[in-house]
Amino acid sequence: MATRSPFRLGTRGSPLALAQAHEVRRRLGDAHAELAEDGAVEIVVIKTTGDRIQDRALAEIGGKGLFTKEIEEALLADEIDAAVHSMKDVPTWLPDGLVVEHILPREDPRDAFFSPHGDSLAALPAGARVGTSSLRRQAQVLIARPDLTVEPIRGNVDTRLDKLAAGTVDATLLAVAGLRRLGKAGRITAALSVEEMLPAVAQGAIGLEIRENDERSRGLLDAICCRDSGLRVAAERAMLETLEGSCRTPIAGLAELSDDGAGLRLRGLLAMPDGSAVFRADLQGSVADPIGLGKALGQELLASAGSDVIDAITGH
Repeated sequence: MATRSPFRLGTRGSPLALAQAHEVRRRLGDAHAELAEDGAVEIVVIKTTGDRIQDRALAEIGGKGLFTKEIEEALLADEIDAAVHSMKDVPTWLPDGLVVEHILPREDPRDAFFSPHGDSLAALPAGARVGTSSLRRQAQVLIARPDLTVEPIRGNVDTRLDKLAAGTVDATLLAVAGLRRLGKAGRITAALSVEEMLPAVAQGAIGLEIRENDERSRGLLDAICCRDSGLRVAAERAMLETLEGSCRTPIAGLAELSDDGAGLRLRGLLAMPDGSAVFRADLQGSVADPIGLGKALGQELLASAGSDVIDAITGH
Protein backbone atom coordinates (compact mmCIF):
# COMPACT_ATOMS: atom_id res chain seq x y z
CA MET A 1 0.00 0.00 0.00
CA ALA A 2 1.37 3.45 -0.92
CA THR A 3 2.48 5.62 1.97
CA ARG A 4 0.88 9.02 2.34
CA SER A 5 2.96 12.09 1.52
CA PRO A 6 4.34 13.90 4.57
CA PHE A 7 2.54 16.98 5.87
CA ARG A 8 4.84 19.84 4.88
CA LEU A 9 5.30 22.87 7.14
CA GLY A 10 6.91 25.92 5.53
CA THR A 11 8.93 28.21 7.77
CA ARG A 12 11.72 30.75 7.87
CA GLY A 13 15.10 29.40 8.92
CA SER A 14 15.82 31.53 11.99
CA PRO A 15 16.26 29.70 15.31
CA LEU A 16 12.93 31.10 16.56
CA ALA A 17 11.05 30.23 13.38
CA LEU A 18 12.40 26.67 13.53
CA ALA A 19 11.45 26.39 17.21
CA GLN A 20 7.90 27.42 16.28
CA ALA A 21 7.76 24.90 13.43
CA HIS A 22 8.93 22.14 15.76
CA GLU A 23 6.22 23.15 18.23
CA VAL A 24 3.62 22.78 15.48
CA ARG A 25 5.05 19.39 14.52
CA ARG A 26 4.97 18.23 18.15
CA ARG A 27 1.37 19.37 18.61
CA LEU A 28 0.32 17.65 15.39
CA GLY A 29 1.97 14.43 16.52
CA ASP A 30 0.22 14.63 19.89
CA ALA A 31 -3.15 15.18 18.19
CA HIS A 32 -2.85 12.65 15.35
CA ALA A 33 -1.18 9.27 15.80
CA GLU A 34 -0.33 9.05 12.11
CA LEU A 35 1.60 12.34 12.31
CA ALA A 36 3.68 11.16 15.29
CA GLU A 37 5.62 8.75 13.07
CA ASP A 38 9.10 9.66 11.85
CA GLY A 39 8.93 11.65 8.64
CA ALA A 40 5.16 12.19 8.82
CA VAL A 41 5.60 15.96 9.24
CA GLU A 42 8.33 17.61 7.18
CA ILE A 43 9.76 21.05 7.97
CA VAL A 44 10.62 22.98 4.81
CA VAL A 45 12.91 25.99 5.33
CA ILE A 46 12.27 28.93 3.00
CA LYS A 47 14.53 31.99 2.96
CA THR A 48 12.60 35.25 2.82
CA THR A 49 13.60 38.72 1.69
CA GLY A 50 13.40 39.91 5.29
CA ASP A 51 15.96 37.28 6.30
CA ARG A 52 18.34 38.14 3.48
CA ILE A 53 18.45 41.89 4.20
CA GLN A 54 19.71 42.45 7.75
CA ASP A 55 21.42 45.83 7.48
CA ARG A 56 18.33 48.03 7.10
CA ALA A 57 15.13 48.64 9.06
CA LEU A 58 12.05 46.80 7.81
CA ALA A 59 10.26 50.08 7.16
CA GLU A 60 12.96 50.98 4.62
CA ILE A 61 12.72 47.75 2.61
CA GLY A 62 8.98 47.21 2.42
CA GLY A 63 7.58 46.22 5.80
CA LYS A 64 6.77 42.98 7.57
CA GLY A 65 5.31 41.22 4.51
CA LEU A 66 8.93 40.54 3.58
CA PHE A 67 8.91 37.70 6.13
CA THR A 68 5.91 35.95 4.53
CA LYS A 69 5.97 36.55 0.76
CA GLU A 70 8.20 33.65 -0.33
CA ILE A 71 6.51 31.23 2.07
CA GLU A 72 3.09 32.18 0.71
CA GLU A 73 4.37 31.67 -2.83
CA ALA A 74 5.44 28.14 -1.88
CA LEU A 75 2.00 27.53 -0.38
CA LEU A 76 0.22 28.69 -3.52
CA ALA A 77 2.54 26.49 -5.61
CA ASP A 78 1.62 23.42 -3.48
CA GLU A 79 5.23 23.04 -2.33
CA ILE A 80 4.10 23.09 1.31
CA ASP A 81 0.80 22.31 3.06
CA ALA A 82 0.86 24.95 5.80
CA ALA A 83 2.93 28.04 6.56
CA VAL A 84 4.06 28.63 10.14
CA HIS A 85 4.10 32.34 10.96
CA SER A 86 4.73 34.64 13.87
CA MET A 87 1.40 36.41 13.54
CA LYS A 88 2.91 39.80 14.32
CA ASP A 89 4.81 39.46 11.00
CA VAL A 90 1.70 38.70 8.92
CA PRO A 91 0.09 41.59 7.00
CA THR A 92 -3.65 42.00 7.49
CA TRP A 93 -4.12 41.45 3.75
CA LEU A 94 -3.55 37.87 2.55
CA PRO A 95 -3.09 36.68 -1.05
CA ASP A 96 -6.22 35.36 -2.77
CA GLY A 97 -6.76 31.70 -1.99
CA LEU A 98 -4.92 31.69 1.35
CA VAL A 99 -6.39 31.87 4.86
CA VAL A 100 -5.17 31.93 8.46
CA GLU A 101 -7.83 30.09 10.47
CA HIS A 102 -5.67 28.39 13.10
CA ILE A 103 -3.84 30.07 15.98
CA LEU A 104 -1.87 28.02 18.51
CA PRO A 105 -2.19 28.72 22.26
CA ARG A 106 -0.64 32.16 22.66
CA GLU A 107 2.56 32.69 24.60
CA ASP A 108 3.24 35.64 26.93
CA PRO A 109 2.72 38.72 24.70
CA ARG A 110 4.84 41.14 26.74
CA ASP A 111 8.16 42.73 25.82
CA ALA A 112 11.33 41.68 27.61
CA PHE A 113 13.75 44.36 28.81
CA PHE A 114 17.50 43.79 28.87
CA SER A 115 19.97 46.15 30.47
CA PRO A 116 22.86 46.07 32.95
CA HIS A 117 21.54 49.36 34.35
CA GLY A 118 18.28 48.14 35.89
CA ASP A 119 14.96 46.45 35.27
CA SER A 120 12.93 49.21 33.62
CA LEU A 121 13.17 52.21 31.30
CA ALA A 122 13.00 54.43 34.37
CA ALA A 123 16.25 52.92 35.66
CA LEU A 124 18.30 53.93 32.62
CA PRO A 125 20.68 56.87 32.98
CA ALA A 126 19.92 60.09 31.11
CA GLY A 127 20.82 59.84 27.44
CA ALA A 128 21.13 56.06 27.47
CA ARG A 129 20.96 54.24 24.12
CA VAL A 130 18.13 51.77 23.56
CA GLY A 131 18.59 49.40 20.64
CA THR A 132 15.49 48.48 18.65
CA SER A 133 14.38 48.52 15.02
CA SER A 134 10.70 48.49 16.02
CA LEU A 135 8.94 51.83 15.59
CA ARG A 136 6.32 50.64 18.11
CA ARG A 137 8.98 50.11 20.77
CA GLN A 138 10.83 53.27 19.76
CA ALA A 139 7.73 55.43 20.13
CA GLN A 140 6.83 54.02 23.55
CA VAL A 141 10.41 54.34 24.81
CA LEU A 142 10.45 58.02 23.81
CA ILE A 143 6.98 58.64 25.23
CA ALA A 144 8.19 57.35 28.61
CA ARG A 145 11.72 58.80 28.40
CA PRO A 146 12.18 61.58 25.82
CA ASP A 147 15.79 61.96 26.97
CA LEU A 148 16.80 58.51 25.73
CA THR A 149 18.33 57.78 22.33
CA VAL A 150 16.94 54.97 20.18
CA GLU A 151 19.35 53.24 17.81
CA PRO A 152 18.32 50.73 15.13
CA ILE A 153 19.37 47.16 15.84
CA ARG A 154 18.31 44.05 13.89
CA GLY A 155 19.27 40.40 13.88
CA ASN A 156 18.33 37.34 15.90
CA VAL A 157 18.18 37.14 19.69
CA ASP A 158 21.85 36.32 20.19
CA THR A 159 22.99 39.05 17.79
CA ARG A 160 21.03 41.68 19.68
CA LEU A 161 22.16 40.48 23.10
CA ASP A 162 25.78 40.35 21.91
CA LYS A 163 25.52 44.02 20.90
CA LEU A 164 24.17 44.83 24.35
CA ALA A 165 27.01 42.90 26.02
CA ALA A 166 29.55 44.73 23.85
CA GLY A 167 28.21 48.09 25.03
CA THR A 168 26.93 49.12 21.60
CA VAL A 169 23.64 49.97 23.33
CA ASP A 170 22.64 50.33 26.99
CA ALA A 171 19.37 48.42 26.72
CA THR A 172 17.32 46.45 24.24
CA LEU A 173 13.86 44.93 23.97
CA LEU A 174 12.74 41.53 22.67
CA ALA A 175 9.50 39.55 22.78
CA VAL A 176 9.12 37.39 25.89
CA ALA A 177 7.38 34.73 23.77
CA GLY A 178 10.34 34.22 21.48
CA LEU A 179 12.77 33.94 24.37
CA ARG A 180 10.57 31.37 26.09
CA ARG A 181 10.28 29.30 22.90
CA LEU A 182 14.08 29.40 22.53
CA GLY A 183 14.65 28.39 26.14
CA LYS A 184 16.30 31.73 26.89
CA ALA A 185 13.75 33.25 29.28
CA GLY A 186 16.28 33.08 32.10
CA ARG A 187 18.32 35.82 30.43
CA ILE A 188 15.50 38.40 30.67
CA THR A 189 16.25 41.34 32.98
CA ALA A 190 12.52 42.07 33.36
CA ALA A 191 9.23 41.62 31.51
CA LEU A 192 7.67 45.05 31.01
CA SER A 193 4.04 45.48 32.01
CA VAL A 194 1.61 46.12 29.17
CA GLU A 195 0.93 49.51 30.75
CA GLU A 196 4.59 50.45 30.25
CA MET A 197 5.00 48.84 26.83
CA LEU A 198 1.87 47.77 24.94
CA PRO A 199 2.79 44.77 22.76
CA ALA A 200 2.71 44.45 19.00
CA VAL A 201 -0.52 43.19 17.49
CA ALA A 202 -0.58 39.36 17.79
CA GLN A 203 2.78 39.24 19.58
CA GLY A 204 3.36 35.75 20.99
CA ALA A 205 0.88 34.08 18.63
CA ILE A 206 1.79 31.42 16.05
CA GLY A 207 -0.56 31.28 13.06
CA LEU A 208 -0.94 28.61 10.40
CA GLU A 209 -1.75 29.67 6.86
CA ILE A 210 -3.23 27.19 4.38
CA ARG A 211 -4.85 27.12 0.96
CA GLU A 212 -8.50 28.00 1.35
CA ASN A 213 -9.68 24.84 -0.45
CA ASP A 214 -7.34 22.42 1.35
CA GLU A 215 -9.68 20.41 3.56
CA ARG A 216 -7.02 17.86 4.58
CA SER A 217 -4.82 20.55 6.10
CA ARG A 218 -7.79 22.27 7.69
CA GLY A 219 -8.93 19.03 9.34
CA LEU A 220 -5.49 18.23 10.72
CA LEU A 221 -4.92 21.74 12.09
CA ASP A 222 -8.39 22.01 13.67
CA ALA A 223 -7.15 19.71 16.44
CA ILE A 224 -4.36 22.06 17.57
CA CYS A 225 -6.19 25.38 17.21
CA CYS A 226 -6.80 27.57 20.30
CA ARG A 227 -10.17 29.32 20.18
CA ASP A 228 -9.36 31.93 22.82
CA SER A 229 -6.06 32.91 21.22
CA GLY A 230 -7.81 33.14 17.86
CA LEU A 231 -10.42 35.53 19.26
CA ARG A 232 -7.77 37.79 20.74
CA VAL A 233 -5.70 37.86 17.56
CA ALA A 234 -8.80 38.52 15.43
CA ALA A 235 -9.68 41.60 17.49
CA GLU A 236 -6.14 42.97 17.39
CA ARG A 237 -5.72 42.41 13.66
CA ALA A 238 -9.09 44.04 12.92
CA MET A 239 -7.87 47.12 14.77
CA LEU A 240 -4.62 47.06 12.79
CA GLU A 241 -6.46 46.69 9.48
CA THR A 242 -8.74 49.62 10.34
CA LEU A 243 -5.66 51.74 11.04
CA GLU A 244 -4.00 50.44 7.85
CA GLY A 245 -0.93 49.82 9.94
CA SER A 246 2.47 48.73 8.70
CA CYS A 247 6.05 48.63 9.94
CA ARG A 248 6.17 52.34 9.14
CA THR A 249 3.45 53.06 11.71
CA PRO A 250 3.89 52.76 15.49
CA ILE A 251 0.82 50.74 16.49
CA ALA A 252 0.33 48.51 19.52
CA GLY A 253 -2.63 46.45 20.65
CA LEU A 254 -3.61 43.75 23.09
CA ALA A 255 -6.89 41.89 23.54
CA GLU A 256 -7.57 39.92 26.72
CA LEU A 257 -10.46 37.67 27.69
CA SER A 258 -12.57 38.43 30.76
CA ASP A 259 -12.44 35.99 33.66
CA ASP A 260 -15.73 34.40 32.60
CA GLY A 261 -14.54 34.02 29.00
CA ALA A 262 -17.52 35.90 27.57
CA GLY A 263 -15.97 39.34 27.11
CA LEU A 264 -12.95 40.89 25.44
CA ARG A 265 -10.98 43.95 26.49
CA LEU A 266 -8.97 45.57 23.72
CA ARG A 267 -6.36 48.24 24.27
CA GLY A 268 -4.75 50.09 21.39
CA LEU A 269 -2.10 52.72 20.80
CA LEU A 270 -1.19 54.88 17.81
CA ALA A 271 1.81 57.21 18.02
CA MET A 272 4.31 59.36 16.19
CA PRO A 273 7.64 57.51 15.82
CA ASP A 274 9.41 60.17 17.88
CA GLY A 275 6.89 59.91 20.70
CA SER A 276 5.72 63.50 20.23
CA ALA A 277 2.07 62.43 19.94
CA VAL A 278 0.28 59.38 21.29
CA PHE A 279 -3.34 58.26 21.15
CA ARG A 280 -4.78 55.45 23.26
CA ALA A 281 -8.11 53.66 23.36
CA ASP A 282 -9.57 50.95 25.61
CA LEU A 283 -12.84 49.15 24.75
CA GLN A 284 -14.84 46.22 26.06
CA GLY A 285 -16.78 43.87 23.81
CA SER A 286 -18.15 40.38 23.40
CA VAL A 287 -16.29 37.30 22.20
CA ALA A 288 -19.15 36.95 19.72
CA ASP A 289 -17.74 39.81 17.63
CA PRO A 290 -13.98 40.29 18.06
CA ILE A 291 -13.63 41.83 14.60
CA GLY A 292 -16.31 44.40 15.36
CA LEU A 293 -14.52 45.32 18.58
CA GLY A 294 -11.23 45.72 16.74
CA LYS A 295 -12.78 47.91 14.06
CA ALA A 296 -14.51 50.07 16.66
CA LEU A 297 -11.30 50.64 18.59
CA GLY A 298 -9.42 51.42 15.38
CA GLN A 299 -12.05 53.98 14.43
CA GLU A 300 -11.81 55.56 17.88
CA LEU A 301 -8.04 55.94 17.50
CA LEU A 302 -8.46 57.46 14.03
CA ALA A 303 -11.03 59.93 15.32
CA SER A 304 -8.83 60.91 18.28
CA ALA A 305 -5.79 61.50 16.11
CA GLY A 306 -7.51 63.39 13.31
CA SER A 307 -6.59 63.37 9.64
CA ASP A 308 -3.59 65.70 9.88
CA VAL A 309 -1.92 63.59 12.56
CA ILE A 310 -2.77 60.35 10.75
CA ASP A 311 -1.15 61.70 7.59
CA ALA A 312 1.93 62.68 9.60
CA ILE A 313 2.17 59.28 11.28
CA THR A 314 1.65 57.23 8.14
CA GLY A 315 3.64 59.51 5.85
CA HIS A 316 0.71 59.98 3.43
